Amino acid sequence: MRIIALASLLAVIAACQPASDPDPDPSAPVAVDYVLDASRTHNKFSAAIPPVLRVPSGAIIEVQTKEASDGQFDLSSTAETAANLDFDPIHPLTGPVYVEGADVGDVLAVTLHEIEIGAFGWSAIIPGFGFLADEFTEPYVRMFEFADGATYASFANGIRIPLEPFPGVMGVAAATDSMLSTIPPRKNGGNMDDPHLVAGTTVYFPVLVPGALFSIGDTHAAQGLGEVCGTAIEAPMRIVYEVNVHKGMDHIQEPQYETSSYYAVTGFAPTIDEAARKATRYMIDYLEAGRGLERNDAYVLASLAADLHIAEVVDVPNMLVAMHIDKSLFGPFDP
Repeated sequence: MRIIALASLLAVIAACQPASDPDPDPSAPVAVDYVLDASRTHNKFSAAIPPVLRVPSGAIIEVQTKEASDGQFDLSSTAETAANLDFDPIHPLTGPVYVEGADVGDVLAVTLHEIEIGAFGWSAIIPGFGFLADEFTEPYVRMFEFADGATYASFANGIRIPLEPFPGVMGVAAATDSMLSTIPPRKNGGNMDDPHLVAGTTVYFPVLVPGALFSIGDTHAAQGLGEVCGTAIEAPMRIVYEVNVHKGMDHIQEPQYETSSYYAVTGFAPTIDEAARKATRYMIDYLEAGRGLERNDAYVLASLAADLHIAEVVDVPNMLVAMHIDKSLFGPFDP
């Protein structure tokens, strides 16, 4: 029977290893090789943007990022700031970084080692932007101030929001000389707005141009899945990350990521349905290439044990859906 066959296959592949097995300890400091301050920024994706740094595979880089508005918000900001927001400088990204040995068709693995929140953050309702833009038409701003070591943001009515910082935008350069907006996610990554991409995560990007040209920014102190009002807690940050070039991982067509406990794929598309279908196919690809399953069994296992997550619904024209699968499914098991 198929159920017995699936159980047997899982037992056989228990000793298989994933494409890589990152297990970074986000609390452990790492030795930094290179530093980029927040003046080394751009806000487009293009192969024509020259790198600000060239590093070997395995390099560890510390960067400072600006908040998403590139200085238009500060602790004194009001609803008027949101009403007059200029989108031209949105998403200042620190980079690009050229990684030696990264050729087109390779995969760039970016491991997030440390993420430290700056002194303030903001969230806003911006007229004409957001999942319910037709219902929430008036500008609104909520500001947040953070002390060193803060673990939560104080919201209205005594509500505390846990701080789980992550970069909203991470990506490699697209294979074009055109200057692409950073607003929608694409094959190169970009504005994924996936709150799972916290310290301790390794993200895999398909290399689309020589050297990958990796950039990072739009840092978020906290965000729910979906980012429905269009903003997270937007805050400047310090990030330490590591870059490694991988060959022979051509099943990765769009960004994927993993932690010590789960593996995840992502799919972007103009609708949730299309993005979810792509993510499901990519999970099947991973289970075939990374776990040795036949395609039918991979499809069934995804149905039984993988979870779809809506990462964001506001970065038109594309939405992002992720699919996660728990690594504990694959052993090791006790005899």
